[in-house]
Amino acid sequence: MRLLITGGTGVLGRALRPLAEEAGHELAMPGHEELDLFDPAAVADAVRDVDGVLHLATRIRSLDQISDREAWRENDRLRADASRILVDAAIAAGAAVYVQPTVTFVYPQDGPVSEDTPVGEVLPILRSALAAEQETERFARVGGRGVVLRFGLFDGPGTWFDHPNGDFGATLHISDAGRALVSALSLPSGIYNVCRDGGRVATERFTRAAGWHPQL
Repeated sequence: MRLLITGGTGVLGRALRPLAEEAGHELAMPGHEELDLFDPAAVADAVRDVDGVLHLATRIRSLDQISDREAWRENDRLRADASRILVDAAIAAGAAVYVQPTVTFVYPQDGPVSEDTPVGEVLPILRSALAAEQETERFARVGGRGVVLRFGLFDGPGTWFDHPNGDFGATLHISDAGRALVSALSLPSGIYNVCRDGGRVATERFTRAAGWHPQL
């Protein structure tokens, strides 16, 4: 498949690239200086003739800025506004698949949860993640495959943590996140939890569809 990947220089993009190339995909990974994700005309041109879009671009801030709404404004725009523009372009171009990673943090913090668990109220900095999920669902409603991967907290090279940190909930090694993104290209439309925590945060939907479970 020919793929447009936003955020290709970030931690997810770096994990994905060698795996996607090994799988035989042709990648277009423009940097932010090459593609303005808030310019509909530029995005439409970038999406033309691609088979799939993976929207990995984020602007994640440090933990000590979690309550600073202004610090997260660019991340909000990338998840909400850029997602809308990308989905518009992908629909117009006839792309087959659109993949959007988000986070398991949107779930309630107590008790077992699955993809069918109502999300309810979330932290302000997570509202744009849900907006991005809604754009992915919009892509699916018009006939494409829209895949949302709700990832656990990353650990491994390039992330905040060298080892799993369960203080914030479910976890996931960045290499398994890259593998999951490749798998997402062939998954049916829907939301999938992808994390190590198969107890509280159910992962059966992804495991059944992708044929593997994160274990690194």
